[in-house]
Amino acid sequence: MPKASVKRLIECDKNELIDLVLDIEKYPDFVPYCVDAKVHEKKDTNDHINIIADLTIGKGPFKDTYKSDVRLNKKDSSIYVTNIDGPLKYLVNKWNFKDHIEGTEINFDVDFEIENKFLNILMTTSFQYGLDKIADAFQQRANKLFNEQ
Repeated sequence: MPKASVKRLIECDKNELIDLVLDIEKYPDFVPYCVDAKVHEKKDTNDHINIIADLTIGKGPFKDTYKSDVRLNKKDSSIYVTNIDGPLKYLVNKWNFKDHIEGTEINFDVDFEIENKFLNILMTTSFQYGLDKIADAFQQRANKLFNEQ
């Protein structure tokens, strides 16, 4: 089962960064291999934002869509994501956002398993690299949106 973690310091406001991560429908514009995104449902309460969304990941003719449950806990500035449907046996990822004197410190942890055992073996060998590329994409997007104004 591929597991990986990324820690970054991003020079922008914590709430702007949280909004960027929750703007799922924009992922195809900047997240590597994300070819489509659709939000089915979004509920905003005092303490939480809950989103049900599809992401289509792939390259060329190889694409697959998975549905996720995305939950922002406003009190502790964390986002918890689990899969609902799709090619993943399970998915758990967590974003933690902390104020820092130079911006926002993020911790991003991912743990998942694909139904196909062969693909799991392939993903395990390159997953940290892929996660670093995704973190780079979010960092570049934040810099573009919030630091070039």
